[in-house]
Amino acid sequence: MFRLRGVLKSRRRGWRRRAAAVVEMAVVTPLLITLLLGIIEYGRRLMVHQTLVQAAREGCRTAVLQGSTETEIRNRVETYMTAAGLPTYGIVITRSTTNNPIEVVEVSVNTADVTLFGNFFGSTAGVLRSSCSMRKEGSV
Repeated sequence: MFRLRGVLKSRRRGWRRRAAAVVEMAVVTPLLITLLLGIIEYGRRLMVHQTLVQAAREGCRTAVLQGSTETEIRNRVETYMTAAGLPTYGIVITRSTTNNPIEVVEVSVNTADVTLFGNFFGSTAGVLRSSCSMRKEGSV
């Protein structure tokens, strides 16, 4: 009889431990999932920014060539951004004047267009932007 009571008490304690573990998991799991999704969203934002840097650089490389047109520059940037799955509406090309032989290409995209989780991590209002400037070939 004495042994039976000890076994029943240990079974109750085991059940309580498992219940405590379930409650702890219920509290911690949403936090861990939110942290994981935040890491994914931040990584996506970094990837999009790096893609914009590369697209602006590719446009600048085309812009500094002698005889390049704005259409060629725009096509080069659009091709790069389309391959990465980004919208192509935010391309601004500033052509140089005769006194300043610098070509500038600026590429931007709205944050709302590239976010994975919408407003889950805060406002999506904003613009990711990158620009590149290079000296025109053949100028001193």
